[in-house]
Amino acid sequence: MPQVKVFDMAGKNVGEMNLSDAIFGIEPNKVVMHAAVVNYLANQRQGTQSTLTRTEVSGGGRKPWKQKGTGHARQGSIRAPQWRHGGVALGPKPRDYSYSLNKKVKRLALKSALSSKVLENNIIVVDSITVEEFKTKTIVNMLNALGVDRKALLVMPEVNEKFIKSANNIPGVKTALVNTINVYDILNHDKFIVVKDAVAKIEEVYA
Repeated sequence: MPQVKVFDMAGKNVGEMNLSDAIFGIEPNKVVMHAAVVNYLANQRQGTQSTLTRTEVSGGGRKPWKQKGTGHARQGSIRAPQWRHGGVALGPKPRDYSYSLNKKVKRLALKSALSSKVLENNIIVVDSITVEEFKTKTIVNMLNALGVDRKALLVMPEVNEKFIKSANNIPGVKTALVNTINVYDILNHDKFIVVKDAVAKIEEVYA
């Protein structure tokens, strides 16, 4: 059973905590983590790119020259793909890139990502995070006290507008809730900072 230290906002060690083997102590599966990241990025694509075909480019309604006798190759429109300013052949059109993964695969990928953070000693459990006002400096001081100088994902057990807006101004820092964490964000951030109450919820939800 993995055991991690618990810190307060001042970076002081206030105790220890045992993490669930089923969530934070499995052997990370790189294949499913890769599949989950590719799926996440594909689902983020808007798919709104579009090119004009020969029927959509304005002009070209008249045959440029007669079919025979000119010595030129026969042409039906100056908006055909081989012409300058012509339409695009087989170009991209709006489409939906999203697809779904098997539920068990997604769950295994998330557990693998969380376990990889434990193995790399990149998980930090905080006793509680209290933000009295909208002030970025409060979160910055906490990160400095915890020795975090790179990208970090901060996970809270519930919505706290003052905390979220205070952290949003810090480059490389992202906030999330227990039910919104995903494999891409966990792996994309160097440090996984989670509130003690959120750990219990993660273990409850994903057990």
